[in-house]
Amino acid sequence: MLTTLNTSYTDTRAADLAWALGREPLPALATLDLELGGARLQLRLLGASHQVLLEEERGRCSETVACIPGSSTPLPLGVAKRVDDWEYEFAARVEMLTPGSFEGRAQELLALVSDHPHGLAGVFPGSPHAFTALLARWHEGQVHWRTWHAYPQDGQLVATRTRVGARRVPAGRTGPHAFRAA
Repeated sequence: MLTTLNTSYTDTRAADLAWALGREPLPALATLDLELGGARLQLRLLGASHQVLLEEERGRCSETVACIPGSSTPLPLGVAKRVDDWEYEFAARVEMLTPGSFEGRAQELLALVSDHPHGLAGVFPGSPHAFTALLARWHEGQVHWRTWHAYPQDGQLVATRTRVGARRVPAGRTGPHAFRAA
């Protein structure tokens, strides 16, 4: 689903993005509710980027990547944590693109996400290449999502990927160190 966001473009620099796990729902400009493999997922576009809310019988998880006033947690390159009975993995990278390649990549990503039944993209007023996009999927018992945050004025595209899966005990292992990422 593609939407034009009725707000000013507030997260204007990739360096201003922060990451937070476990925040309460923030006001959203657009949402997409999904059911993937028994998990309820809500993709949320914020005026300052994105939030994903995940709920399942094992617990809840919320991820926020946005310009968060007062936040001292910058966007990390990677995170691996236990959340309730899940393993949570997050990774981020910033792509630097020339103006021509930025435009092409932006069009490609917006087409991919807007045509996907599990995709949500929002374009900010003033530039067709200033956008935030989210795409979710269920794969082998895990919920995955990817996001893209576009900063055309700087030629920067922030890409994130997240995986949330149940902790599993490998065959033949027991005890406190028996769990590993699924």
